[in-house]
Amino acid sequence: MFARIREDIRAVKERDPAATSTLSVLINYPGLHALWAHRVDHWLWRHGRRGVARYLSQLARWLTGIEIHPGATIGARCFIDHGMGVVIGETTVIGDDVTLYQGVTLGGTGKETGKRHPTLEDCVVVGVGAAVLGNITVGRGSKVGAGAVVIEDVPPNSTAVGIPSRVVVRAGERVDAIDLHHEDLPDPVVEMFAALARRIERLERRLSRDEGLSEERGEPVFPVPAGRDAGSSSGGVPGVPAVETDEEHDARI
Repeated sequence: MFARIREDIRAVKERDPAATSTLSVLINYPGLHALWAHRVDHWLWRHGRRGVARYLSQLARWLTGIEIHPGATIGARCFIDHGMGVVIGETTVIGDDVTLYQGVTLGGTGKETGKRHPTLEDCVVVGVGAAVLGNITVGRGSKVGAGAVVIEDVPPNSTAVGIPSRVVVRAGERVDAIDLHHEDLPDPVVEMFAALARRIERLERRLSRDEGLSEERGEPVFPVPAGRDAGSSSGGVPGVPAVETDEEHDARI
């Protein structure tokens, strides 16, 4: 028992630079207190004292702000950083060296029976406010981004971001150690705007090229094709020049 407590304290010191001393860890880390209380609750749960186990788990929740169902299975060196608002469901299975940040939910969906909560394999990191829901598996070495909602399996050594989450495989990089940089994740919204910016840049280059060619030829940039009324292609507004279709533009160039 004491060896495992020392192991827990060492895990906190390795992953949190604010853990300056053993005494500080013992006094100031509610995530550690919740895990120690859970071990007692889990033992009672497995030995048929489920009413007492549930009562003690709710007492630990009141003291730490972390709710861990006594039926959950948690491996060695799990670290719950800050921890306020963390919820871990009854059939959750957590491997070794897993890190959870505040506001994480490992929950179920609907009213299924049996295994209905997620499984986190070794060295998984789940970011602030993320929700991992249902009987799914987050593979070894994977990361779940802050605020993500994960409802499908995550392969090993991958990241899951967004609502609902999408998986981004970290090509060429295998995560065997604990990687706590859960802030360094791809942002699908930023990627979308970057793609739009690239497309606008291409269109501007094309327009600039067309303007140069038109000046050389003494032609308008957007000429009206023969047989088309100047106002008809613009919705019938007189004086508004018609705009070429892509096919007409390519044929002219």
